[in-house]
Amino acid sequence: MPLGARYRTGPDGVTGTNFALWAGGAEAVEVCLYDERGAETRLPLAELTHEIWHGFVPGVGPGQRYGFRVHGRWDPWTGARWNPAKLLLDPYARAVDGEFTLPPEVYGHVRDWPQPHVADTVRDDRDSAPYVPKGVVVHDDAPGDGWRDDRRPKTPLADSVIYELHVRGFTKLHPGIPEHLRGTYAGLAHPAAIGHLRRLGVTAVELLPVHHFAHEDHLLRRGRRNYWGYNSIGYFAPHAGYAASGTRGQQVEEFKEMVRALHAAGIEVILDVVYNHTAEADERGPTLSLRGIDNRGYYRLPADARRYTDYTGCGNTLHVVQPQVLRLITDSLRYWVTEMGVDGFRFDLAAALARSRHDVDMLSPFLAVIAQDPVLRRVKLIAEPWDVGSGGYQVGAFPPLWAEWNDRYRDAVRDFWRGALPDVRDLGYRLSGSSDLYAWGGRRPYASVNFITAHDGFTLRDLVSYGRKHNEANGEENRDGTDDNRSWNCGAEGETDDPAVLALRWRQLRNLLTTLLVSTGVPMLVAGDEMGRTQGGNNNAYCQDNEVSWVDWSLLGGIAEDVAEAPDASDTPGGEVPDGAADGPAGLYRLAVRLLALRRAHPVLRRRAFFSGLRQSPDGVRDLAWFTPYGAEMTEADWYAPAATLGLFLSGRDIPGRDARGEKITDDSFLTVLHAGHEPVEFTLPGPPWAGGYELVVDTARADQRAAPGTVWRGGTAVRVPARAVLLLRVTE
Repeated sequence: MPLGARYRTGPDGVTGTNFALWAGGAEAVEVCLYDERGAETRLPLAELTHEIWHGFVPGVGPGQRYGFRVHGRWDPWTGARWNPAKLLLDPYARAVDGEFTLPPEVYGHVRDWPQPHVADTVRDDRDSAPYVPKGVVVHDDAPGDGWRDDRRPKTPLADSVIYELHVRGFTKLHPGIPEHLRGTYAGLAHPAAIGHLRRLGVTAVELLPVHHFAHEDHLLRRGRRNYWGYNSIGYFAPHAGYAASGTRGQQVEEFKEMVRALHAAGIEVILDVVYNHTAEADERGPTLSLRGIDNRGYYRLPADARRYTDYTGCGNTLHVVQPQVLRLITDSLRYWVTEMGVDGFRFDLAAALARSRHDVDMLSPFLAVIAQDPVLRRVKLIAEPWDVGSGGYQVGAFPPLWAEWNDRYRDAVRDFWRGALPDVRDLGYRLSGSSDLYAWGGRRPYASVNFITAHDGFTLRDLVSYGRKHNEANGEENRDGTDDNRSWNCGAEGETDDPAVLALRWRQLRNLLTTLLVSTGVPMLVAGDEMGRTQGGNNNAYCQDNEVSWVDWSLLGGIAEDVAEAPDASDTPGGEVPDGAADGPAGLYRLAVRLLALRRAHPVLRRRAFFSGLRQSPDGVRDLAWFTPYGAEMTEADWYAPAATLGLFLSGRDIPGRDARGEKITDDSFLTVLHAGHEPVEFTLPGPPWAGGYELVVDTARADQRAAPGTVWRGGTAVRVPARAVLLLRVTE
């Protein structure tokens, strides 16, 4: 203990590294050490304790490259796929040096066997070591770690604003980041990158996968790479391709420094983690690590043990019910919290992790272990609450402690703004925290992570610019990616110079952004959406490691540089944005900054408890009320009728809970008017007791978002709402 390669000093004062590998059913294990020329030294791990092969090697220290060879039976028909010719990556490796190139030698079977239907059953005895990366011994307690000086922001989930970004894509084109740091952890730690995050006002970055991952064979053969990273193979190692400082362990310290820099700016770090499957794919995939260590112990196998159970769409599924797999995952999670400093996790295809024998089970071992773990139960836990297997769609079903990506919010908001909702019942739930999904078991509105876009699918700008996907560049004849985009191109497909279409698109972008940021729940933005980034209609850019996916900072003109150079760029969230164009990307960015500042200032927009719909005092008003354009409260019949206009009143008079001093929480009240119709509409503002007057705070019909409109109306006034617009009004009396 512990598993992996741990550098230490023994009781006799001898320094070296202890190697330990769980390999149930194996007949022998060798640790293989590699010098600078690539020469290999094999050492048998002679000690075997509880299926763990281990041994201490004196003189081996940090920076040493290594791998394992595991001996055992080759009998794919029973799921046994041991092959000592294949060098295997340590599942507990803290750092990885090199890339997987996937030539035929890295496959445990003969890929070019003349009978392809049984090729995976014929063992390949060629050595894979020259073609695979190696683990690197890392000093876990290296000087300069300095976590005692790190202050985690510990932002309550209810107050969080999540910003999904790709380490490489966010920094690759940023003009304020030195070129040698672009695309790296150090680039994300640079003041120019952090300045944008602080100025925007987000509280957490959700990083697309940073566990070390491999590129799929079919992509490499087409000259492409896996850009997103949902193909993990090293659950303890920061992906070496994002390191500027080196790959012999330096990437570990570089990642830690990135976390420290973000924490110092008040920004939490959430990792998107892929524990549901690995890069080894199905029986036709390469032998890189777990398959060669104990295929039957790590993966779910069906009755035909030659195959793999696939709940993920990626060829295999980790067998989380097995104790050693559960240990691997929870050891990894704790490592990233305690030693790498991260603040939470978003679990890709989390339903696959919650499966017991076959079905999704909310009392599964994985969820039970997380719930009782003293480290993990205290960090942010976000589920992607589905997988591709039968019964895998589990939105609203995860237990307390968990938040969830709410795709029903995404679909309802998209449908409303493209005029495709049959009625507004579902929209009402989504805007007010989705109590129909989460108001059970003590869960709160912040269990709903509200999003309109994510890394997969259209960007926000493409959502209003394309009616269908355009994924031809992926090389799959446009077959990949969903066809259920719920998008509307505003009258022209793709790029256009029609000023009317362009104006409508930017207005729709402002509508979508405003809707997201005034909804109850935890909002999630995607990097670049605040400035109208486009992927040219590609809704599955997983293999586009180029300008298609990278954030285009030129959209902001000089604002990106100005924000980076501002003296308070990494000190104060929100604040004034440098001047620039009033409309387009710069205008959208300004609106995002204003809306996030508004959300930060008003607890009524960040409620910790669900609305009751009841009066909070005899002379008060309901905490939540819905209005028709006539200024009347909506009736049950109104919810079932087609509607393009909706008024949402949030009362700040009696917000449940107490502040840090134990005082009652009170706030301004707000009325949000959402109008998706193609013609203007008269909306009568509710009068007393709801309000005596209103101040217009946001009007998405205005192209110039450099300042709040400031218009004031009396309650009971009929206000003209422009076509396809949101009005956000603050109650003044």
